[in-house]
Amino acid sequence: MRIDLHTHSRASDGTDTPTELVRAAAAAGLDVVAITDHDTAAGWAEATRAAEAAGVQVVLGMEISTRHRGRSVHLLGYLPDPTYPPLVEALDRVLEGREARVPAMIERLRGLGIDITAEDVRRASYGTAATGRPHVADALVTLGAVVDRDEAFATYLGWGKPAHIDRYAVPLVDAIRLIAEAGGVCVVAHPWGRGGLALGGPGRADEEALSGLQELGLAGIEVDHQDHDAAARDRLRAVARNLGLVATGSSDYHGDGKNDHELGCNTTDPEEYARLLELARTAAQRSGRVTPAVPGRAGG
Repeated sequence: MRIDLHTHSRASDGTDTPTELVRAAAAAGLDVVAITDHDTAAGWAEATRAAEAAGVQVVLGMEISTRHRGRSVHLLGYLPDPTYPPLVEALDRVLEGREARVPAMIERLRGLGIDITAEDVRRASYGTAATGRPHVADALVTLGAVVDRDEAFATYLGWGKPAHIDRYAVPLVDAIRLIAEAGGVCVVAHPWGRGGLALGGPGRADEEALSGLQELGLAGIEVDHQDHDAAARDRLRAVARNLGLVATGSSDYHGDGKNDHELGCNTTDPEEYARLLELARTAAQRSGRVTPAVPGRAGG
């Protein structure tokens, strides 16, 4: 069984529609794929319909923008009730922050001599739940100002770059609590990518910090990811084993929006997947909420 638990569609910053994403997963030989768009469940219904036709199991999730110790951490939430009001409120605030900073980014880019307009960005973000930096990056690509998204972020839109504008992110501990209350389970995405972020790094493993998050409801960590080299993966796997956390593997697929992240380039061990589903089943029962079902799993 081949399982990829981290992908993005056009509902956020991927370039495939949810239907195209599911079909691509089937073509790549995946048995299970999770749709985890940024801060939204907007692609879930379409992905579920497509999965029935493609013969692929779809795990419904989202990648929540959070902040911990003053730095960015991405949290994968699987199988929460997307109608849980406090979760809806938190996600709406994040999406509003994404939208609100776009005019300021455009203004800064124009100040740098780039003739970009709000209409350029709107065309690039068609079909998304909220416009954000990747869509500004896509507009820059279309205008010929950069070659691809990577160059757009490295030159203009990344942290500390001239057109970067900060925005709201949910406190990490609050996001873990909200997903648990909504009947879902959480996995920290690429915890040692991007220089280690707020949760330690290959040279300074912060097992204590992860243990504290586990007490709040954290279920696992994404071990096998393109941002982690072999040494980081070995150390993260040891941390997961020491703490009893689920260790996942994923592509972080964005279609044409991210290079070297093809579907199935990293996968989750079936036993780890079964553990994650069992934790989700327990969380759903504890919350008392109606949570999404996964084919082959009781409940939902």
